[in-house]
Amino acid sequence: MSDEDLIRRLEAITDEDGFVAFIAALAADRDDEVRKNIQNPSSPYGPGANGWENGSIEAFLEAAAAFAQAWKRNPEGLPKSDNPWKRCARIIYAGKHYE
Repeated sequence: MSDEDLIRRLEAITDEDGFVAFIAALAADRDDEVRKNIQNPSSPYGPGANGWENGSIEAFLEAAAAFAQAWKRNPEGLPKSDNPWKRCARIIYAGKHYE
């Protein structure tokens, strides 16, 4: 799944079911990257085949939390949403990339 597909899914979230479906898609994206990495290892100094910068659960959660804290300090630079499910999905998605 491409980042564009994940972002489309994220932007389509309207409720809890959409949020859960997004989490499943993000997990499938990570699983796909792990499989690709077994066949063709990525450099340890850059993102993996699907763009994952944070490959451990600890790094992923730390990055998501850091993104959320940065978002609170500078909300003007990021998309706004009154939908709490979409806001949560953005935080979780950021765990894939944010450093």
